[in-house]
Amino acid sequence: METTSEENREQSQEKGGTRINSCFECCIKCLGGVPYASLVATILCFSGVALFCGCGHVALTGTLTILENHFSKVTSDHAMLTDVIQLMQYVIYGIASFFFLYGIILLAEGFYTTSAVKELHSEFKTTICGRCISGMFVFLTYILGIAWLGVFGFSAVPVFLFYNMWSTCTAMSSPVANLTNVDTICVDVRQYGIIPWNASPGKACGSTLGDICNTSEFYLSYHLYIIACAGAGATVIALLIYMMATTYNFAVLKFKSREDCCTKF
Repeated sequence: METTSEENREQSQEKGGTRINSCFECCIKCLGGVPYASLVATILCFSGVALFCGCGHVALTGTLTILENHFSKVTSDHAMLTDVIQLMQYVIYGIASFFFLYGIILLAEGFYTTSAVKELHSEFKTTICGRCISGMFVFLTYILGIAWLGVFGFSAVPVFLFYNMWSTCTAMSSPVANLTNVDTICVDVRQYGIIPWNASPGKACGSTLGDICNTSEFYLSYHLYIIACAGAGATVIALLIYMMATTYNFAVLKFKSREDCCTKF
């Protein structure tokens, strides 16, 4: 009786060890199918787009407030600029929605192609339709990457404009400058093409310029533009990672399809 009980105990221990090993192997197999590059790119893309859209939207509103209060007090002078800013804010809504869906789709496509490349699951096989979809994502991601390079460059423009104004205010308030007449130092936003030349007053000089730089709208908009530009840069990096991952997976899937054709004959 004692021998039988010991044998049963040993058998149960062996079964328990086998279950643990099978669970461990299953976990390793599942982790092997995770597209880590696509996962990192998705997190980076979501973060970058969120920073760009959220900060850009608020910064545009603050910029319009600064222009209306200090540089263009007649509504008709900046009516077109107001319409452009409102249109850009609607475009921001569309960008946020599109990239939320596109990031999820690319992550799902990464799971599929990674499992097919590593042949982790027998039901994941390369097909002509799957390769066409992967090729379409490669092409679309390249186009979006080029477009976001333009967005990144465009988002640096307001940072440059606000930096010029901020550096001028800093130079006026610096004790080392030894300025005798600060009223001669002006910032004219009409020269940047933001508002027309007939806008009144169109420029700010001396103490008026210093007061503008000390407002909360200027301080907040300036830093939000910097964050939005950084978010656009993060999105470009995310799209580059997407491009490398999707291109590699597409190339391997195409190579495996040729191997399958060769083995059939």
